[in-house]
Amino acid sequence: MELSQCLAKELSQPQEFVAAVIRLLDEGNTIPFIARYRKELHGGMDDTTLRTLEERLHYLRGLEKRRQEVKSAIEGQGKLTEALSAAIDSAATLAEVEDLYRPYKQKRRTRASMAKEKGLESLALTLFAQGRDCPAPETEAQKYLDAEKGVATVEDALSGASDIIAELISDDAALRKELRALYLRRGELISVSKDAEAEDSVYRLYYDFRAPLSKLQGHQVLAINRGEREEVLKASVALDRDAALVAVRRAVLKPGSASMAFVRAAADDAWDRLLEPSLERELRAALTEQANEGAIRNFGLNLRPLLLQPPVKGAVTMGLDPGYRNGCKVAVVDGTGKVLDTTVVYPTYGARQKQEAIEKLSALIHKHGVVHLAIGNGTASRETEQMAVELIRAVGGGVSYAIVNEAGASVYSASALAAEEFPAFDVNLRSAVSIARRLQDPLAELVKIDPKAIGVGQYQHDMPQARLNEALEGVVEDCVNAVGVDVNTASAPLLRRVAGLNAATAKNIVAYREEHGPFTGRRQLLKVPKLGAKAYEQCAGFLRLPESENVLDRTGVHPESYVAAEKLLALCGFTLADVAAGRLTDLAEKLRAIGTAEAAEQCGTGVPTLLDVAAELQKPGRDIRDTLPPPVLRTDVLSIADLKPGMELTGAVRNVIDFGAFVDIGVHQDGLVHISQICDRFLHHPSEQVSVGDVVKVWVLEVDEKKHRISLTMKPPR
Repeated sequence: MELSQCLAKELSQPQEFVAAVIRLLDEGNTIPFIARYRKELHGGMDDTTLRTLEERLHYLRGLEKRRQEVKSAIEGQGKLTEALSAAIDSAATLAEVEDLYRPYKQKRRTRASMAKEKGLESLALTLFAQGRDCPAPETEAQKYLDAEKGVATVEDALSGASDIIAELISDDAALRKELRALYLRRGELISVSKDAEAEDSVYRLYYDFRAPLSKLQGHQVLAINRGEREEVLKASVALDRDAALVAVRRAVLKPGSASMAFVRAAADDAWDRLLEPSLERELRAALTEQANEGAIRNFGLNLRPLLLQPPVKGAVTMGLDPGYRNGCKVAVVDGTGKVLDTTVVYPTYGARQKQEAIEKLSALIHKHGVVHLAIGNGTASRETEQMAVELIRAVGGGVSYAIVNEAGASVYSASALAAEEFPAFDVNLRSAVSIARRLQDPLAELVKIDPKAIGVGQYQHDMPQARLNEALEGVVEDCVNAVGVDVNTASAPLLRRVAGLNAATAKNIVAYREEHGPFTGRRQLLKVPKLGAKAYEQCAGFLRLPESENVLDRTGVHPESYVAAEKLLALCGFTLADVAAGRLTDLAEKLRAIGTAEAAEQCGTGVPTLLDVAAELQKPGRDIRDTLPPPVLRTDVLSIADLKPGMELTGAVRNVIDFGAFVDIGVHQDGLVHISQICDRFLHHPSEQVSVGDVVKVWVLEVDEKKHRISLTMKPPR
């Protein structure tokens, strides 16, 4: 089957669209560019579908490469038959290819290989054939006695033959496939505490745990794996031995032969000694891989809405990085993120120091016209929040605060990038700047941080790091390009996430504008060193120039569609000046009157591109984040002691995991909405209903002050 045909079937997409995407990828086009500017060729697939297609394309090409390698290796041994070649070609997974290669792979010295060295392979094959005229094993074994080779007795000969038969059975690809399926239907993952007197810990749920593989959750697999690594748990995959032996015997036994009982004993040995431990290792690895993929997918689902949180634009903001020993670090930034002032206060040192902090911060608020406070949610956050409420009262109101997820702020502060950006600032003050900017423009600030450090996943340090990085980098790239980037104000870390650009070209863009002044048109980008025609094609549509005289440079219209955009305007009786003035309110109506297909033909473009161009012309420079719910800004604070069952609250979703969602309700501890409490319908995963950044209404179910646990529900009380 052709790659395009196979992928089309997997993704339920027309083959011609899939073939077009493969061609575009092979030509060096990026996913954001294909998703946004080549819709006619792929029928409107979104970036997530395109990335899945790209991943599967790489897998299938790797599978085909491995098929050829295996066939070549077997052919080199002179053992490749037409039937085996066809079986390898039709293998759907790498595991199936490896199963077929298993009998021909160079193995370390085994009991079977030692028996073959003693000349017992022919005996084993004769007995394993179980022919009608096969003599009794003891009789046949007499022919193979050879004291010099170490086969002094019939028992020696039969023992060696049994080892060879057991290995043949273990290497049977069809049997291994059948047993894997049996494991998945009837197998269980079992975990127990390694210590009979184990103390209460985060692994207490797994001290005596068993669950069918068919119903196992990814977070359970990852928790048990970590518990094993920390030597708290002992785990195994179990399958009923009798059921397994039935499957093995059915696959290899031929009734009526004198050697059947001998082969049955060898088959039982094959299961106990070879198949069961081998398949258990494979299944544990497969379960872990599946759990990793689920966790990585969940991380991406959480990261996307976090990056796309609506910015709190244009307001002077004070960032507070709470702390005990080193005090609370403070940075005031203007509406563009430029640092205006910094200081350190010590509100947790005592009542006098707290009052001094309020007076000092009040002066900064009045001096710079601070509108919002951004408070990091780390150590001493609760005390800092309490102080912030008193501070707001002290200045007479007009100021609000938000709790900002500070995950990764310390990583950024100590990075070379932060040192380059703020060489004169202490490491701790840099994090306060980062926290303030996270409220103003989460995307622009968070792209400076390793996505793994942002803290919206689970078990991220247990994941295969290369795979995790690849997936998260893709999410960041999609988000940056969906929003668009102002080429005259963007930092190099933000620019390098734009399709077609890399770290070197991003730095060159910054260097060029510092030397020559702001860019005045998109074509000017071609003067940037090392930014060639292909890179320009990929990045141009995602880079905005709000100050450009050509209004199309301020939009997401790609330069290749400028002529089509001008033809569309003329067709509907408008000019570029109307676009700049926002006078295109009835463009959609006029376009419908003409007919989109007719208009597309007259403009020399496809219908999807024409509709995208029309949408951009109606709202030049729009930010897709402006349509999302804004962050929760507060002026008062609750403590966990204030919470009572049944209390109604509004909060922001901070993290979505396999078993629920954590919601910030304005107390220091986020509350958990279990998956069963999110809505009345059945959910396979909480992400079907909620996303990071969502503003939701919740009700308190239960509060455990001692353990700092808050249980919430999103189901209204009846």
